[in-house]
Amino acid sequence: MQQERRELPYGVSGLRLALGDDGVAVLTIDRPEKRNALTGAMWAALPELLRRLAGEPGLRVLLVTGAGGTFSAGADIAELREVYADPASADAYHAVNVRAEEALAAFPHPTVAVIRGACVGGGCQLAVACDLRFAAPDARIGITPAKLGIVYPAVPTVRLLRLLGPARAKYLLFSGELVTAATALVHGLVEEVAEDVEQRALEFARTLASRSAQTQGAVKEVIAAALGSGDGGLDAQAAVAAWERASRTAPDVTEGLAAFLERRPAEF
Repeated sequence: MQQERRELPYGVSGLRLALGDDGVAVLTIDRPEKRNALTGAMWAALPELLRRLAGEPGLRVLLVTGAGGTFSAGADIAELREVYADPASADAYHAVNVRAEEALAAFPHPTVAVIRGACVGGGCQLAVACDLRFAAPDARIGITPAKLGIVYPAVPTVRLLRLLGPARAKYLLFSGELVTAATALVHGLVEEVAEDVEQRALEFARTLASRSAQTQGAVKEVIAAALGSGDGGLDAQAAVAAWERASRTAPDVTEGLAAFLERRPAEF
């Protein structure tokens, strides 16, 4: 996926960013010697990295993956032991962790997690914060606080609930067990399983990049509003109304209809 992509200069230790002319960016968790375990510094860096990436001209889709055949084994446990030695530092750590997750969930373009090997704990938290998840057959996915005596924060717990429903969220969080890619597909934790998951995810990302960013942006905002709404979807109705008004003067609809009638691919 990194081929023919230029490395962006604002990556940090353990996190690499690259962007191609196809509009597809790749965020790589890059600590293969530690199975891509996430440090506090990596969590803290993510919101600013994502903010800067969102401003890159031509960007249409973000793939999130891990180096060396592993997505991420989760938090760096050696660091976590020190963090949990002090309640205040534990609270601060989880606040940083949740800010990173929320920044990924709020990224303005479609995001796809590309999962090989272990996708555990904080790694699974990031994957669930993506819009979609594609997995290789060797993927093993789970959230393991119950093995460590840690209370999983509310934000990722609710996000998992909305993705899987209550029983399957409890299944993962109560047990801390890892599920196979095949089970994750049945549960709705991943959307596709493919042997060459990188190539399949890249093909799909390029398909997304060829579609209307206006439509995709509206879908992200409306679904987020509906999931977060306690008023039966009124927030979602307001969100879609705003996008519909904006679309009246935007070029996407004109181009999309013209392309359909002329039997050619649209150029959004």
